[in-house]
Amino acid sequence: MPRWVRKSLVVLVTVLTFGLVTPPQSFLYDEVQAEKSPKRDLLESNRQEHNVSSEHYYEEQELPDKQKFIQQLLSDAEAQTYAKFGDRIKPVIEDEFREVILPKIEKAIEEVASQYEEEELRQLVISEFPAGGHSERIFNIADNGKNEDIIKFHVRKDHPPQSGYWFNFHYHTYHDDFQEHHHLGSIYWDKNTPPKWMS
Repeated sequence: MPRWVRKSLVVLVTVLTFGLVTPPQSFLYDEVQAEKSPKRDLLESNRQEHNVSSEHYYEEQELPDKQKFIQQLLSDAEAQTYAKFGDRIKPVIEDEFREVILPKIEKAIEEVASQYEEEELRQLVISEFPAGGHSERIFNIADNGKNEDIIKFHVRKDHPPQSGYWFNFHYHTYHDDFQEHHHLGSIYWDKNTPPKWMS
């Protein structure tokens, strides 16, 4: 199936179900596995050493309702992040993102969710689609009951002198009116200027 058709169906399902249902991961991404690079081998060996596996995000197991809801939020967050990366950035940084940044996003979402009772938790939604171009926004999590954002996840392109380009992942919370940057991590891109988001 052409990639644009799959992306269109993902967006359509997400919009029609208000983000509560996402298509299975096998539908979202190509199953073609890229050739292993030394960097990827290193990431895989680190994952095995620390018993960290991205597959735990998708395991079908009996979880309490609160955990199921958090897992759904995480799945939606990951899908929106990959949509923001686009076809040019995603293949380059996907493995490092999944290894380093995604577990920290999970921890931040779990912290926010822990402040809500199970009934209130159902009011939390991924509120916005990722922004393209040069904008930092990946996604926001909002409280639909109060109609306000509670946490905003961003990625910024940094270019320190003579260091190439880096993607700086961070988030802001409503506790300080979204002023403070809570650092999640940085991923190196290259010395060349990265493409626009969602390209």
